[in-house]
Amino acid sequence: MLLNDSRYRSCTIQVFVLMCLMLGIAWLVDNTIRNLALLGKDFSFSFLWSTAGYDINQRLIEYDTQMTHGRAAIVGLLNTVVLAVLSCAWATIIGVTAGVLRLSSNPIVARLMTVYVELFRNIPLLLWILVFGAIMSEAVPAPSAFRGDNATASMIFGAVAITNRGVFIPEPLFARNLGTLDLGIAQPSLNIVFLLMVVLACVFANRAVHNHADRVQSQTGIRPVTWWKSAIILTAPLLLLLWAFGFHLGYPELRGFNFQGGLQLRNALIAMWLGLSIYTGAFIAENVRAGILAISKGQTEAAHALGLGPAKTMRLVILPQALRVIVPPLISQYLNITKNTSLGLAVGYMDLRSTLGGITINQTGRELEGMLLIMLIYLSLSLIISGSMNVYNARHRAEGALI
Repeated sequence: MLLNDSRYRSCTIQVFVLMCLMLGIAWLVDNTIRNLALLGKDFSFSFLWSTAGYDINQRLIEYDTQMTHGRAAIVGLLNTVVLAVLSCAWATIIGVTAGVLRLSSNPIVARLMTVYVELFRNIPLLLWILVFGAIMSEAVPAPSAFRGDNATASMIFGAVAITNRGVFIPEPLFARNLGTLDLGIAQPSLNIVFLLMVVLACVFANRAVHNHADRVQSQTGIRPVTWWKSAIILTAPLLLLLWAFGFHLGYPELRGFNFQGGLQLRNALIAMWLGLSIYTGAFIAENVRAGILAISKGQTEAAHALGLGPAKTMRLVILPQALRVIVPPLISQYLNITKNTSLGLAVGYMDLRSTLGGITINQTGRELEGMLLIMLIYLSLSLIISGSMNVYNARHRAEGALI
């Protein structure tokens, strides 16, 4: 009956497949334990609390060679997250711009964007990263080129220095420092914490203003003017807080053989940032172009009939509707960027793959534990990204359905 009766056949097959899967996992685990025993190893994550003994050239939190491998892994994870966020932001800007311009009525602009898309997406990402790494190391001047009256290089606007040792930019400083907040793994500045809280409060307040305007428009048919309210809400509290903290910029200065002061963006970060952004931007451009082409031409004609120009038609009519087509493949591109940060090993960028998956594994010999941790972390990051974007996509679809 379990096989011949259609009411039970599907359940029987699923139970059988599940049992086979569980047996396969049990065999794999048992085989791993046996092999580790033959090698005289056990399965333990205690290595995370042993001294790392190696330096990390770029870090967002305090770290030195006497700290643990777990601390080094956290530093590498933060480097991975920073690179992924920066690359996703720039890839989106580049991709949306290129996707829109590729549909331009100007044949020169459209063909230039076609050349960009076809050039970057058909050459492996690793090659582009190596190319940008070589440019940052070989094609830009050394710090000594900025010295003296016979200098062959100069700082951009007197504030930014692009050298073969990195890009030096102004550093935000505060005359009135409130101290730090001890979170255990990090000690962020209280000034920065308050600034972030004010920014979030301003964003929510601005959202409330727009929601009120939407309600008034739906009831009366007339939308209140909100731009000046938004400008005040988004800028005034932040500017007042910056003034209260005594905000100023610390500019990099050439002292000795290198620049001192300011923030240093290392060449490895720049190469990875450019490579991931421009490469993935080519794929996002195609997603944007496909989303725009999926919208009926009648929408454009209707917008033009209402007196909207091409720019406003694209911004207010076409792109909001095209997002329902653009966002799903955009999620995949963000996931690709996050996973492709592991290529930073090629140019010496100390991310999670280089720290936990590289030096730590080589020093401790804990290949299995290290790789399992890396897989779990990348899986968690990917699930967070996909979950957040899916929530946004579902909300956007719901709003589109109401419209």
